[in-house]
Amino acid sequence: MGLLNASQLALAAVRYHLSPLAVSKSWLCTKASPVGEMNILLMGPPGAGKTTVGKIVAHKLGLPLVDVDDDVLETTWKMPVSAKLAAVGGERFLEEEGQALCMFTASGCVVALTGSNPLHSAAMQHVKQTGFVIYLDMDSEDIIQRLARMKVNRIVGQEAGVSIRDILRYRKQFYEKWLDVRVLCGRGETVEKVAEKVLKAVERYQNHAAETYVSTRCHSERTSPQKTHFSDVVVEGLATDGGLYVPKNGFPKIDALEWLRLADMSYPERALVLLEKCIHPLDISALDLRRMVFKAYGSNFSSEEVAPVKHLTDNQFIQELFHGPTASFKDLALQLMPQLFAHCLPPMCNYLILVATSGDTGSAVLSGFSRLSGADKDRTGVLVFFPEKGVTEIQKLQMTSYRGGNTRAVGVRSDFDYCQRTIKMMFGESGLTGHLAVEYGTVLSTANSINWARLLPQVVYHSSAYLDLCRDGVIRFGEPTDVCIPTGNFGSALSALYAKQMGIPIRKVICASNHNRIIADFVTTGKCDLRGRPLMLSHSPAIDILKSSNLERFIYHISDGDSCLVKDLFMRLDRRQHFQVPESLLGRIQQEVLASWCSEEDCLAAIQSVHSQIGYIMDPHTAVAKVVADRLQDGSCPVVLCSTAHYGKFSPSVLQALQLQNIPEDPVEQLKKLESTASKPEMHRDLMKCLKGSGRRAHTVFEADYSVLVEEVESMTHDSFLKVM
Repeated sequence: MGLLNASQLALAAVRYHLSPLAVSKSWLCTKASPVGEMNILLMGPPGAGKTTVGKIVAHKLGLPLVDVDDDVLETTWKMPVSAKLAAVGGERFLEEEGQALCMFTASGCVVALTGSNPLHSAAMQHVKQTGFVIYLDMDSEDIIQRLARMKVNRIVGQEAGVSIRDILRYRKQFYEKWLDVRVLCGRGETVEKVAEKVLKAVERYQNHAAETYVSTRCHSERTSPQKTHFSDVVVEGLATDGGLYVPKNGFPKIDALEWLRLADMSYPERALVLLEKCIHPLDISALDLRRMVFKAYGSNFSSEEVAPVKHLTDNQFIQELFHGPTASFKDLALQLMPQLFAHCLPPMCNYLILVATSGDTGSAVLSGFSRLSGADKDRTGVLVFFPEKGVTEIQKLQMTSYRGGNTRAVGVRSDFDYCQRTIKMMFGESGLTGHLAVEYGTVLSTANSINWARLLPQVVYHSSAYLDLCRDGVIRFGEPTDVCIPTGNFGSALSALYAKQMGIPIRKVICASNHNRIIADFVTTGKCDLRGRPLMLSHSPAIDILKSSNLERFIYHISDGDSCLVKDLFMRLDRRQHFQVPESLLGRIQQEVLASWCSEEDCLAAIQSVHSQIGYIMDPHTAVAKVVADRLQDGSCPVVLCSTAHYGKFSPSVLQALQLQNIPEDPVEQLKKLESTASKPEMHRDLMKCLKGSGRRAHTVFEADYSVLVEEVESMTHDSFLKVM
C-alpha cells in the first residue's frame, strides 16, 4: 500500500478538514476507493465498537478511517473531547459537536461517528450527503457491559437519575431516523463478525442491480433482459408471461444470534428488521419503511402483540392472526401492502386494483387502501369480485360497507376460482389494458397473494410465532416446531417455508384443507386435477379454493427454480385442467410439507370440543387446522396452529357447533349471542363496530359473464378517475 508523501499529506489535511498532524497516519493511501467518493458512515451508541469495526472495514477495503472524536472534534477544539464536555456541559457540547461535524468534507472514507452525532439534525443531514449510514444495532446489554469495562458511567446527554439503559432506549429513535442500512448484531458477537456484516452490507447497498426478481416461468434472462426490482413487482403484481415473481437470489439467511435479538423485540420491530433484509434500501428507504411498518401494526390492531401466540392444549399453541381491523390474517399483509404499493407507484398514472376474494381478502384490501391519504388515495382504486353465495353474510357486510372514495365490492354468481380466473384473463388481454391506459391513464394491478408485496409480510408472522415460543421459554432457539395452516391458495403455507429459508427451525409445514382438499390431494399424490371437480361450499369459505395460485411458487422453490417445468405444468393445468409432478419432486415436496383434510362434521366437532375443554372458541378455519394437526402431528415438538380469522365472522357455523338454540338471523344479534357465550378470545371490537354501522345495504351482483365484468372494470375506472382528454 503506497503511503502519501508530505505534500499529499497537506492536501489531505485540507480535503478531510483535519490538521497535517492528524492525517499523518498509516491508513491514508492512494488506492482507488471501492465506494468511489462516497463515505461509509458507521453509526451507533457509545460502546458499539464503531472505531474498532471501522479500522477492520477500512483495512479490508483499503480506505482511510476517520474517527470523528479524534480526527474532527479534538482537531477542531484542540483539546480532548472529555475536557470539552466538562468545560461546556452536555447541551452546549451537543451543539458544538454538531457544528464541528457540519464543517466535515471527507470523501471516500470509512467514518466512525460519535454516539451523539445523530442527535444533531443539521450535522447528520450534512454528512449523509457525503455517503450512506450503517447503523451498528447492538444489544443494549452488550453496550452496558462494554461501557462498564471502559469505566464509563455516564454518556453525553445523560441527566442525573437517568440510567444508561434508559438513555440508550431514548437514543434508538435517532439512530432509526438516520440509518440507510442496519447491521443487526447478536449478543456477544465479536467485532470481527460485526465488521464482516458491515462489509456485506456495503456490498449489498452498492449492488442494487443484483437484487432482482424473476418470473416462475422465465427460464432465461435473455427472454427477459429488463431488470425487475422490488418496486416493479409490487406495482405489476403478475409477471407479463403469466408467471409469479420470486426473488432471484432467494431469501437472506439470518443467524441464530440475530434471531435471538429479534425475540426480545415487539412485532413491528421484528417486521421492520426482517423486511429491511428483504427490501433493498434503494427501493424503499429504511426511514420510509419504518414509517409504513409502524403505521401498519399500530393502534389499528386490537392486541398490542399484533399476532400473539397462546397455549391451547398439550403441545399445541395457537397464533391469533385476527386482531387486525377486519378480523382476519389478511390484515397482517394488507395493512402494509397498500403503503408499499403507493410508495412504488410511478408518477402520472392511476392504478385500479382488481381483487378476487373467497371472503377475507376483500375487506382487508378495502381497509388497507382506505387508509391511504392525499394523492396516493386519489390515484388508486379498488374493485373486489366475490362469490355471491360463497362468503358469509358478515363477510359480505364487511366488504359492502366500504363505499367511500375509489372502492367497490360486487358479487358474482359463481365461485372464487371463477373470480380469480377472470382477473387473470383481464391482465392478459392487451386490448383491455391498452384501452384503460389510453382512455383513462389507468394501469391494472392486483392485491391478491399473487402480488409479492402480499406474500412477503406473511413471512414475519411465522417468524414471530417461533420467536414468541423462544421468548416465553417453551423452546430454545434451534429446537424444531411444526406449523399447521388452514390453506386453499397456499400463500400462508409458502410464507412459512420462506421463514424456514431465512433460518426459522420449522420442521414441517402442515397444510389443512376442508372437503375441497385440493392442497391435501396434491401433497399426497403429486396430482393437481380439476377435471369434473365442483367447488363445494363449506363452513370454512376462505379456503374454498380449487386452483391454488401459490402452488406455482412452491413448485418453483421445491424444484430449485426449474422454470421450464413450472411453465409446462401450469400451462397444462390451464389447457387440460390437470398435471402431475415427477415422482422425484413429490418426494421432496413430502419432505417439506404434510397435508390432510377435515370433514364438515369434524370441523364443527372440534369447535365444540375445544370450547367445552378450555372455554376457547375457534373459527371454522382454525378448527380445520386443529383436526389435521391432531391427525398428523406426533407431539414430539410444539405445533403452532394458525388461527386465520375471528370466530365472529362465521357466527352461524360457530353457533351451530356450540349447539346453541334459537340462533338469530341478524348478524349483529348473532355476535351478541356469541359474546355472551365466549370467555376467550374476546369479541373483536372492529367487527362489531363495522356491522352495527353497516346495516343491510344493497350491493351489485353480476352473472358469471366475462364481458359484463369487463364492463364493470371500465365503469369503475371511469367513476374513479377523470377521463384523459
